[in-house]
Amino acid sequence: MEQAKNIKLVILDVDGVMTDGRIVINDDGIESRNFDIKDGMGVIVLQLCGIDVAIITSKKSGAVRHRAEELKIKRFYEGIKKKTEPYAQMLEEMNISDAEVCYVGDDLVDLSMMKRVGLAVAVGDAVADVKEAATYVTTARGGHGAVREVAELILKAQGKWDAVLAKIH
Repeated sequence: MEQAKNIKLVILDVDGVMTDGRIVINDDGIESRNFDIKDGMGVIVLQLCGIDVAIITSKKSGAVRHRAEELKIKRFYEGIKKKTEPYAQMLEEMNISDAEVCYVGDDLVDLSMMKRVGLAVAVGDAVADVKEAATYVTTARGGHGAVREVAELILKAQGKWDAVLAKIH
């Protein structure tokens, strides 16, 4: 895929992309989310290949913060209502253009970002409007390997996948 060849930054939404969209709240009001281990490996291999990964999420969550730390994601923005604000900041800091950014989303709040980036990705179970705005729709559902699928797509397009396999073996 041509748009994937120049990607230098992958921005992820969380709920419905890195997770299956469900939030479990126990009797004490404590929230928990499930993350897919394959998605985590996708983030790691992107970073190993020099592609930055960021998270922009409208919610605040300790579980998400811990997952971002575990994956060594330095560009982490939570409680963000207007996702284009930290996005503009990242473009400036990294000295990159819209064409060099991939955004992965699943719901209506992701549309403003998807309309700006070079590679707009919708997870397989995204809402119809997001799928229509996407350059690519994953086969995998959010929280079930969609991020890993995007990582492989980008790294294969950039000719870096074989190097990943060589490092892991």
